[in-house]
Amino acid sequence: MAAQDVNMRVWRGDASGGGFKDYRIAAGEGMVVLDVIHAIQAQQANDLAVRWNCKAGKCGSCSAEINGKPRLMCMTRMNTFQPGETITVSPIKTFPIIRDLVTDVSYNYEKARQVPAFKPKPKEADGTRRMFQEDIDRVQEFHKCIECFLCQDVCHVIRDHNDNKKAFAGPRIFVRLAALEMHPLDANDRIDLIKEKAGIGYCNITKCCTEVCPEHIHITDNAIIPLKERVADRYYDPIAKLLGLFSQKNK
Repeated sequence: MAAQDVNMRVWRGDASGGGFKDYRIAAGEGMVVLDVIHAIQAQQANDLAVRWNCKAGKCGSCSAEINGKPRLMCMTRMNTFQPGETITVSPIKTFPIIRDLVTDVSYNYEKARQVPAFKPKPKEADGTRRMFQEDIDRVQEFHKCIECFLCQDVCHVIRDHNDNKKAFAGPRIFVRLAALEMHPLDANDRIDLIKEKAGIGYCNITKCCTEVCPEHIHITDNAIIPLKERVADRYYDPIAKLLGLFSQKNK
């Protein structure tokens, strides 16, 4: 199939401002949006800034908003668009722009540093540690995260309310916390952190994070809701509160 010209509208600029610029360029069979961005970079705009690495949907580097929808550029095929359609490519909106399609996602790493690392439980009497397969299966899903931060991008708690960023970790970090909290051999207690520093109470489980996950992780149902339940059990369970009061009176 011969290459056909496509209309691309790419955001150009930096932290001081910018806007969209139109490009018309040939796109061949099997190309993805990232291929076309690279073609623009090579042929028409050598200074176009774009972050990418593997081009296989596994590094999470090439996140962008394509026609307004957060997606990976390397996993968005050009043949999914209508002939003659103008394809808009812009940087993810939740994080500060560095230049063109590159944003500063360091917020996510700062939040990740607040998470206590895995702490193994003591070994059993025979010197081994044992786990049930179903417990491993439960957390395995969370390890598929490629840190594309698309879930963070669409989370309205931080996207629409910049002042929440200090008090809210976001869905990617909740996936990390769930992977640790649900690990059968982990001995660390992160419930206080999940409530206070991670701010899980801000999440109102709209499932927008789950909808954009390229790895199809059930972020809301399998990570966030179970973490909310653990926080509720500790802080808001009336029976637990009564038992706590009773134990204090008998000290």
